[in-house]
Amino acid sequence: MSASTIERTARPRKSRTRSRNVNGRPALVISTLRPHQYDLRPACASLICPDCTTWVPITGIQARQQKLVPHDTGRAGKAAAVRCQGSNRLVDVDVAYEIWQQRLQDSGVETAARRPTTVLPKAFSPRTDQALRARAERTPAGRVADWNAVLPKVADVDVARRQVPAGHAPLDGSPVPMTTLHPQYPAC
Repeated sequence: MSASTIERTARPRKSRTRSRNVNGRPALVISTLRPHQYDLRPACASLICPDCTTWVPITGIQARQQKLVPHDTGRAGKAAAVRCQGSNRLVDVDVAYEIWQQRLQDSGVETAARRPTTVLPKAFSPRTDQALRARAERTPAGRVADWNAVLPKVADVDVARRQVPAGHAPLDGSPVPMTTLHPQYPAC
């Protein structure tokens, strides 16, 4: 049986980073972050890097000294690999796992309490309520009668709109057409 013909694109790396390099910046204190910005589960202890806002594993979570894994900024395969300034930064884990879990649950409950569960209708003013009731009580015959009462006023406005105002006509340029133009296109 032959070996797999699929080529790997990335070099396999060690399961744990054992670099002795330490970032010169001050240690990142976990208690200053919000509970949803870090994860203290032993299997995948990680946090959001404040510099590049990506999730980065924390090495040595049960050791004496914890720090962020060296990581790059940008998206894999889409941007140039530039080392983040937060790489190898020391992390001060001063929150116990149980306290973090309780804070995370409390924040979820608090967020759910801020979101409304029912949509309440807007209260009507008495005038709006009266207009809505009158509209609901109107019949088609009543609407036709209202339209017939308005028609003479509409006709007067149309006649006034068609009249040319008195005054000087423009000296240069063609006169304004008073009829609607309907261009005719040749048949194809």
